[in-house]
Parts: sequence; structure tokens; C-alpha cells
Amino acid sequence: MSQRVIARYALGPAIAAGGVATVHLGRVVGSIGFTRIVAIKRLHNQFATDPKFVSMFVDEARLAARVRHPNVVPTLDVLVDAGEVFVVLEYVHGQPLHLLTRALPPTQRVPLRIAAGIAFGALIGLHAAHDARNERGEPLRIVHRDVSPHNVVLGPDGVPRVIDFGFAKAFGRMRTTEDRDEVKGKLAYMAPEQLAQNARVDQRTDVYAASLVLWELLAGRKLFRSEDPATLLRMIRNGEVEPPSRYPTESTPAVDAIVMRGLARDPTNRWPTARAMALALEDCTPLATAPHIGAWAERLAYADLAKRAKLIAELEAVQKTPTLEEVFAEIRGLDEVTITKVDPPR
Repeated sequence: MSQRVIARYALGPAIAAGGVATVHLGRVVGSIGFTRIVAIKRLHNQFATDPKFVSMFVDEARLAARVRHPNVVPTLDVLVDAGEVFVVLEYVHGQPLHLLTRALPPTQRVPLRIAAGIAFGALIGLHAAHDARNERGEPLRIVHRDVSPHNVVLGPDGVPRVIDFGFAKAFGRMRTTEDRDEVKGKLAYMAPEQLAQNARVDQRTDVYAASLVLWELLAGRKLFRSEDPATLLRMIRNGEVEPPSRYPTESTPAVDAIVMRGLARDPTNRWPTARAMALALEDCTPLATAPHIGAWAERLAYADLAKRAKLIAELEAVQKTPTLEEVFAEIRGLDEVTITKVDPPR
């Protein structure tokens, strides 16, 4: 398997592609045999060749890197190489939520405990981003702006993780160059205030989108569906929104009320924070544990994850494990080696 090396990362095979970037497996090329698998997003050419965009994107990525939480996939690095832009992310052995639900049989719904557990984890991750601060303790006011089933990843460990913080704001002014289906997909999860000119968004915008994701998990269908973007806009602004229990589901009146408050068109009528909605959800219905969520996700994604595991094994096999002699030779080549003696415990 031939690999392009960028800084300290070996670029592996592509595993996904969208209107913005192609996602590759990658490997950290460390000294003395250290290795680690990462995910590397390779931005499409129309983004990477726009200097203003690259500058804006790097600024957003720096902010996103301040978000540290188990329910958020961290940004590890941003690289520019040979005119291309690469974003290095922690690798999650899992699948986006939209692929998992697509794998469900047509008559099957996501169990309430699973849906509530996924939403709870995503909301807590979003709150961590909304509450992130800089090194001086000042709020960064990060808003995801693009919460959707495409940006929540689940794997066998059962931990819901939100991905792509910092992407939506930078890509906002470039949307006209994206794939038409991707534009429609993003539009279907936008809050009403995002559709206004000079839109002003805050954490409640993400609360709306997370509520929409939960509505769809419970109802087993998309809330807003149309092939025509103009029709989608009208539905988001004025269309009737029924509670998820209107469709075959395990949802309860209490869960319905939480979801519908999150979907209020007026932001002042929504949950004030993602954490407030998460805690309300936890109070009104049992949440599936991570092992239960992981077992559900693994059952649906088993074949795809097995293929990916094979690619990872091939990627890791490229790096030769150094001998002890080579390790000591590497150490002797360092300018200075400090050895600290540690006395055994008494």
C-alpha cells in the first residue's frame, strides 16, 4: 500500500466522500515505531485554492481544537501541503448516524432508550463546545451550525460523538459550489433563524437541530422532505410539525414535549442550553447505556466496520516495527537523554 507522507502523517485509503472533503484513514509516523490511526479530511480543490477561505477555516479549526469532551471528535491538526488542505481528526471506529438508520429494516424503529441515549450524548457534547473557553477563560461562543445525522458518529463503544466543529461557519459562503444533494441535506436541518439574511445564531440553533435529529430517530422518517429547496425553506419556516408519537414509535407524551420545545421556531421558546435539554430527557425516560448503544450500532454496521478494520490492518502493516538495536540507536542520536531513577515502593 503506497502512502503519501504529509508532515508526520501517512495518508491512507479513502473511506468516505462528500461535497466538501474526502475522508482518508491516516497513520501517525512516529519515531521508534510509534503509530496511531487517525482520520484525515482532504478538502476538495475549490476550497483549498481559496486563500481567504483557508485563512477563515484555519481560524475556525483553532477554535474547534479547544473543545475537549468524550462526546466530541477532536481536531488534532490542520495541514497545508502542495496546495492542499488536510484536517486531522481523532479516528472513531464507527459510522455516521444517517448510515446506521439507513441500515435499519423499513418497518423497524430506533428503540426509545437508544434514541434518547444517542441524543443525550450529542447534546452533552454540544454543550461542551458551547461552553468552551480560551486560555484566558473567555467564552469562545462556538456554535456547530450543521448538526445532523451525518455529523453524529457511533461505534461499538456506544459513545455518540459530534464531528466537524468549525466546518459549517467557514463553508457558509462557499455553499453554492457544493453538491446539490448535500445542500438540500444541510438545509433540511437548519433552524429558521439560519435562513434569515445576516443570520444571528447561538447555542439554541444547535438545540433545534439536535431536537430535529431526535424527532427523526423516534418517528423513523425525515421531518422536512422535498426535492425542491424553495419548498424546503417554506416547510422549515411555516410547515406544521407534529410530535413524533404521531407516527409508529415508542415515544411518550413527556418525550414529545421535550422534542417539540427544542423545535420551537422562536429561539426564546426553546431549551436555553443543550445541557438543559439533555437533563430533561434523562429525567423523563430511561437512557440506554453505552454498551447497549454500541451493540445496536455494531449490529447495523458490522460489515462496513469489518472492511474498515481490514484497511487499518493493511495501513499499520506498512510500518516496520524497529528492533531494540534500532531503538537504542535512535536514543543515542538524541542531543540529550535524561534518565530519572525511581526508587521502588517500600
